Amino acid sequence: MIYVVLFLALILLRLVLAHHSRLRDQIYPVVLAALFLFVAFRLEVGCDWNGYYRHFLIQLDLGFADALAQREPLWWALVQLIGRLGLGYPWLNVAAALIFFAGVHALARRQPDRLGFLILLYPVLILNMPMSGIRQAASIGVMCAAFAAFSNGRTARFTLHTLIATGFHSSAGVFVLLAPLAGRDRVRARLLAALVLAGPGVYLLATGDGAQLALSRYVNTGVDASGALYRAALLALTGGLFFLVLRPAWRARFPGDHRIMVLGALMMLATVPLIGLSSVIADRIGYFLIPLQAMILARIPSLRLGPTGTILSVAPYVVLLGMLSVWTIYSAHFHYCYLPYDSWLFSMPGIYQLPNRGFP
Repeated sequence: MIYVVLFLALILLRLVLAHHSRLRDQIYPVVLAALFLFVAFRLEVGCDWNGYYRHFLIQLDLGFADALAQREPLWWALVQLIGRLGLGYPWLNVAAALIFFAGVHALARRQPDRLGFLILLYPVLILNMPMSGIRQAASIGVMCAAFAAFSNGRTARFTLHTLIATGFHSSAGVFVLLAPLAGRDRVRARLLAALVLAGPGVYLLATGDGAQLALSRYVNTGVDASGALYRAALLALTGGLFFLVLRPAWRARFPGDHRIMVLGALMMLATVPLIGLSSVIADRIGYFLIPLQAMILARIPSLRLGPTGTILSVAPYVVLLGMLSVWTIYSAHFHYCYLPYDSWLFSMPGIYQLPNRGFP
């Protein structure tokens, strides 16, 4: 199956280049570009293909004013822009993938092992988001840039990127609460500010239209996210690993990223109990944490933990390969959504091409 074979090829590539960090950095942009082409130019692949096609068709008959009045205005404005340019619906997937991979690259540049970081994103985040949930994929891409800004101590930039991400997918709004902690100075003052803002911030998020809509749709309604428990469990295991094993070495080796990792690991641990409220809400927040999870796992070889570190370095690839294999073999949902893989890279089907028409 193409998805498992591709992941195996990426793992083998990482294994071959294990002791060639410079060559890994040189190969990384090639793999990034290849994954972008694989994802962005897919044809009728992904569970949400038809849903976003309906978004596109609806927005064609509206204008930018209508787009900006929506709950997630930047997403609808992007849909409107693609239509205004006379491009067909598949170009919306290209645009979302471009935002996603641009954000991933912004975060990957901070990693000692860029290639490993990218490979670890593939089986869960890349296959589920830019290959299906493109609206949240765009939001996650912007949040990757926000996490990079957080590590650099850029409070204003982190806040701006988070607000932009929220304009694509409202669930990113929860990360605004981290803004007071983004700077590197006055830790106690920033922590106090975060605690002061957390109360009203949580209240506003919980009582806003987006939260009310999410609660009405996903809490005690029988609507569940397929595979959410497994993804949340993997996040929680990573968070637990960080606190129990990796944190002392991390603080010494990567002090600039220590604070965002502590916060991210705490949120990873919270995803499992959050499933008790709603698996969909836990899953949506969990996807935003996967880039931080990949940062933790990809940096294990750099922490110099001896034989334990060697085992922990290999384990994520083995576990993810096992999860992907089981998913692709036994999930009817996967077979319906992702098979067969097809691409329109060299020719877009006429059904998706827009006729010459004016737009309001």
